[in-house]
Amino acid sequence: MSMHHLEYPSRQLWDERRRWVEELAEPPAALGGYSISEQAAALSADVQAAFCAGAWLAVVVLAAAAIDAQLREDAAPGFTGNAKELMTAVGLDARFQELRKRRNALVHVSPDEPAVTVDIQWNDRRSLEKEAQDAVQLMFETFYLNPWV
Repeated sequence: MSMHHLEYPSRQLWDERRRWVEELAEPPAALGGYSISEQAAALSADVQAAFCAGAWLAVVVLAAAAIDAQLREDAAPGFTGNAKELMTAVGLDARFQELRKRRNALVHVSPDEPAVTVDIQWNDRRSLEKEAQDAVQLMFETFYLNPWV
C-alpha cells in the first residue's frame, strides 16, 4: 500500500488547489459585495488549508460547519432549530442537506455502518476529493446568499 496521500503535496499542486479555492472566493460581479459572518470567515481559512493539503474529509466537516455558522450568524440570526430545519427555512436545496448528512455521518460514528474506512481513504482519493470540492462550492454559495451593493 502506498501512503502518497499522507505526503506533502507538491508546491505546484498546493498552488493549483489554492487558486481554485480563491477563484470560488470571488463572488460573481453581479452580486456586488456580500456579508460573511466572522466565524464562517475564520472556518473558511481552515477549509482552504485542509483543501490545499488534500485532507478531504476534514474539508467536508469544516465546510459544513462554515455553512452552519454563516446561516446562523448572517442569513437567519436567532434561528433556534437544528441544521436541517435551518437549511429548509432559508430555502437551501437538497445538495446542502446531503452535505449535512455526510458531515453528520463522519462526525457521529456508527460502528455498524462506518462513514469512512481506511480502505476508502487509501483507495478512493478521487471521489473524496470530488466530495470536498462540492463542499467548498456549497460553502461559497452559502456566503453569496445575501449580497448587498
